[in-house]
Amino acid sequence: MKKLFYLLLIFPSVLYSQTSKHDSIWLPFKSFIGTWKADGISESGKGKYERTYQWIFNGNFIEIHNKSTYAPSNNNPKGEVHEDLGYFSYDKVRKTFVLRQFHIESFVNQYVLDSISSDKKTFSFKTEAIENLPKGWQAKERYRILNENTIEETFELAEPGKDFKVYSKVTLLRQK
Repeated sequence: MKKLFYLLLIFPSVLYSQTSKHDSIWLPFKSFIGTWKADGISESGKGKYERTYQWIFNGNFIEIHNKSTYAPSNNNPKGEVHEDLGYFSYDKVRKTFVLRQFHIESFVNQYVLDSISSDKKTFSFKTEAIENLPKGWQAKERYRILNENTIEETFELAEPGKDFKVYSKVTLLRQK
């Protein structure tokens, strides 16, 4: 009877300590969850970047809020505020991750995971569709997890028939 009692005490904790298939699929992306800030530079000039990554809909998606504020400069006298809303999802049919971004300028980018490093610290996404740009444009998003409080993000664009060029590169620091 004593053994049964101990087994009943331990069994629930054993159940909860196991990683589900769903959790193991998402494990590489758990590092993103939180609030991040950075100072950086892009084609739009010097900017301040704010990002929030949060689980939504029972952990089936990660929602991304982005705001980038660029100070006035010679190339951009009025400055600029860019915002976009994004979602990481897992496509069970294709067995890959997808990133969708909805931009204030009316662009909608749909990326597919292009590569992930063996240490699960570098993710590269490449567009498979872009709405509201002429045909042939492409974009890449690359994330490199430097440590639990630092992520490097590189955004690249390619005009039709041309090579990718870095548009922005920032090092995001965890705020909470």
